Amino acid sequence: MASDFAIPEVWTFNREDISRIFDKHVREELPWYDMVTRCIRQIARHYISEGGLVYDVGASTGNVGRAIEDIVKSRSARLIAIEKSKEMAANYHAIGELIVKDALEVDYENADLIICFLLLMFLGAEEKAELTQKMLASLKDGGALIIVDKRTAEDGYIGTVLSRLTLSEKLNAGVTAERIISKELSLAGVQRPMRPKDVPAGAVEFFRFGEFSGWIVEK
Repeated sequence: MASDFAIPEVWTFNREDISRIFDKHVREELPWYDMVTRCIRQIARHYISEGGLVYDVGASTGNVGRAIEDIVKSRSARLIAIEKSKEMAANYHAIGELIVKDALEVDYENADLIICFLLLMFLGAEEKAELTQKMLASLKDGGALIIVDKRTAEDGYIGTVLSRLTLSEKLNAGVTAERIISKELSLAGVQRPMRPKDVPAGAVEFFRFGEFSGWIVEK
């Protein structure tokens, strides 16, 4: 059964009812979520060094922290999670230090790996560029930035096909057509997908499903 909460007219993560059921909701909206989380875990194994540092930027309830917990612990590394929403942070349950703050306002230490999972699409164009550059600048030589995000639709008929692919999988996950439409309309002015120019130079795509992609950028 699909998660049941009142979809706001304008989407926000600053609501207790949404944060409380977020883990279930995101898997209904994005049926590939757990598969990509496993991909992130495998990629992380290649970049986290002994005594190193990992950032989870836009940590929500700690999905990434839970996925890489054993890697971080076995290598005596540190995980710093950053989450702006106090409501989401209240439901964070994973290892590491949690910073409840806007990701743009954080003073980043040099890191082996920075993971930015479904955050950039909720920033304006200038904020996207600023945060992306800030994260890249914080990486150690040989470190990596992982970005998973929604991208703007392809031109022409292929764009229509990919958009419908995303919608069909939401229906298959048990979300009603009414809730899908309500959620999409609530994202107007809140969600701005990644344009080609927003993707960092040299990024290598490791995932693609419908309108969503995952990239690795090495420094």
